Amino acid sequence: MIPSDNLKGIDVFVCVANVGSFSAAAKRLNLTNSAVSKSIARLEQRLGTRLFNRTTRRLALTDAGTQYFRTCAEVLGCLEEAEQSLKTENAGPHGKVRLDLPASFGRLHVLPLMLDFLREHPLLLPHITFSDRFIDLVDQGIDIVVRIGTPDAWPALLGHRFLGAQRLVFCATPDYLAVHGTPTSAQALERHACILYGHDNGSVTPWSMAGEQGNIDRHVMPGRIAIGDGEGQLIAALAGLGITQLPTWLVERHLQSGELIEVLPHLAVQSLPINLIWLKSRQNLPKVRALLEVLGACLTPEGRKRGDPEQEVETARA
Repeated sequence: MIPSDNLKGIDVFVCVANVGSFSAAAKRLNLTNSAVSKSIARLEQRLGTRLFNRTTRRLALTDAGTQYFRTCAEVLGCLEEAEQSLKTENAGPHGKVRLDLPASFGRLHVLPLMLDFLREHPLLLPHITFSDRFIDLVDQGIDIVVRIGTPDAWPALLGHRFLGAQRLVFCATPDYLAVHGTPTSAQALERHACILYGHDNGSVTPWSMAGEQGNIDRHVMPGRIAIGDGEGQLIAALAGLGITQLPTWLVERHLQSGELIEVLPHLAVQSLPINLIWLKSRQNLPKVRALLEVLGACLTPEGRKRGDPEQEVETARA
């Protein structure tokens, strides 16, 4: 437990940093200039570091002060939010919340789910970004992320839920297969035009294929075209340029419509895990708790479940 003395002066410090002067902070806090100055001095003495660089004309945070301000502002924001949540617990999810989503999976499946949920909760104010790299939730102030893949180890401050593993399938258009034939083996696949995932360094991602005794074999295929984006690969495949390997969450509706045909289904594999990740320190806030419930109930390796998000949550709870 944090000693109560360690909390003294934090509100004054954050106010001074926000308004940029002792006198303005004193006016806002209804204190004297002397009281504000002494409070900052005591805080700096306790921390053993200078928080502000003072001149006759301006007041600026030091590097240490900037780092401390970010932490203190977040703590005070959480306390204020927790207090508001207690006062309005029956009002439902509300307030700002930050989410970061995988680019393609996020746009196609998570964002539509979020938009449906927001229609029912107009007081919720999400800030949604898209990236595929692993990020520091604390450093970037993000509440919830969805990620395809997993780190080597889960930090203790993060909660996570495994949503399932994405399934990779081989597919091409009926027109392409009518002209070039349908491959019946991995060896035959090498004689086809392959649409691969290309990286910035010029390399390509090997294709994963089901092997003997449940193993996954990886093959570097001769590619006709390499594209560094899953949706780009899909567009090329739909244009009839060859066979590609993509997750079912990206191609399922095209398989159902007949625009694409799955080939070599016996070589399809379960691939990278899809995870829901969040800050444990924020998980009990109503807005975060509500989003974790709906995302956990409605997201699958094939994408989002169709239907009412609220109903899916109730079904998952039952």
